[in-house]
Amino acid sequence: MTIDNEDQLDKLRTVGALVARTLTAMGAALEPGMTTRELDDLGRALLEKDGARSAPELTYDFPGATCISVGPDCAHGIPGDTVIKAGDLINIDVSAELDGYFGDTGASFSVPPTTRRVERLCRDGRRAMWAGIRAVRPGGRLNEVGRQIEAFATKNGYSLVRNLASHGVGRSLHDAPKEIPTWHEPRDRRVITEGLVFTIEPFLSLGADWVEEQDDGWTLRPPKGQPTVQYEHTLVATRNGPLVLTLA
Repeated sequence: MTIDNEDQLDKLRTVGALVARTLTAMGAALEPGMTTRELDDLGRALLEKDGARSAPELTYDFPGATCISVGPDCAHGIPGDTVIKAGDLINIDVSAELDGYFGDTGASFSVPPTTRRVERLCRDGRRAMWAGIRAVRPGGRLNEVGRQIEAFATKNGYSLVRNLASHGVGRSLHDAPKEIPTWHEPRDRRVITEGLVFTIEPFLSLGADWVEEQDDGWTLRPPKGQPTVQYEHTLVATRNGPLVLTLA
């Protein structure tokens, strides 16, 4: 989606702030002994309180309000009876529709106590995402986002999952532009236009460069169970730089 007017921006800000608050509250509520369904129920209640609808349910008939993945799973996990334990690495992805507009955000959380290696992975997952965000400018190449993320990953000894990508968002959950690589793709010649709305969501890993769908038809997992994190923001490309819509 490309923003045409202030009303559209205001509505995107509103839904962006809502999914950000919901993600923050779910992360704060994480504790050993609770189930992923209980955590999802919290997310649903917060979204519905403000009149929003779960985007994965609305768009794909996903069996949950939010996606909650317990490591080694790293994306599209179905909330259920899985009990969260100390030491788990959890990914929460929150996306919603409100007044015809969509916001999308996500983050990974380590449940203490965890290893220094996992703590560093979480810290650097955020840093990788921000390396991509800082590359956004109207008139620039869309693939510069992936180039900066890949440079960060390579410098710090990580791999990037390459069968999951960022995407446009706005009037739908997955809007144009489609499949924005979070690694450098030199053949991608697309240009960032002013007002373009999209996500940046690298999957930074300790060795994995792809994920496989599990038997439930949703959950994604690295083939060798390598620890993998995802951090995601929705943003708008403005003449003054990237405007992040999903800051808490």
